[in-house]
Amino acid sequence: MSISMYKASVPRLANALNNLDHLLDKAQSHIDAKKLDPKTLLEFRLYPDMLNMTRQVQIASDTAKGVVARLAGVEIPAYEDNEHSIAELRARIAKTVAFVQGFQAGQIDGTEDKDIIVKRGDKETHYKGMQFLLGHAVPNIYFHTSMTYAILRHNGVDVGKRDYLGTP
Repeated sequence: MSISMYKASVPRLANALNNLDHLLDKAQSHIDAKKLDPKTLLEFRLYPDMLNMTRQVQIASDTAKGVVARLAGVEIPAYEDNEHSIAELRARIAKTVAFVQGFQAGQIDGTEDKDIIVKRGDKETHYKGMQFLLGHAVPNIYFHTSMTYAILRHNGVDVGKRDYLGTP
């Protein structure tokens, strides 16, 4: 049985982002209940050389929209990375979920061997479609989502494994 690139991407990415949105909803409830400055969570990082929570969410979003756009051969929408509140991060996630879910199976399936080139500054990394999806993008989204979870948990937000996993 072969894997459907669509089923391995669009539903999984949307699910991960919706779970991330749920975590942020719980973060906002925590902020409201404890009367915290939202920056306490938004700017928190687990270690000085790690990215803060806002960047963790932005990168998860960027990765999701980037992988489906590259697989489908369409332009990746650019977001400004100017979110300064939980509500703005949640809006970004909603926009990303809508973008990801806007693809049909015919646009993604059959891209297992598609050449994908990712440019970061002067460096190019070459992948095949399935390698990019399963070896880079999906682990990257889960990494940044789990870092967001860890930041929230460390700061006393009442989140647990079920909040992270959601309903797969």
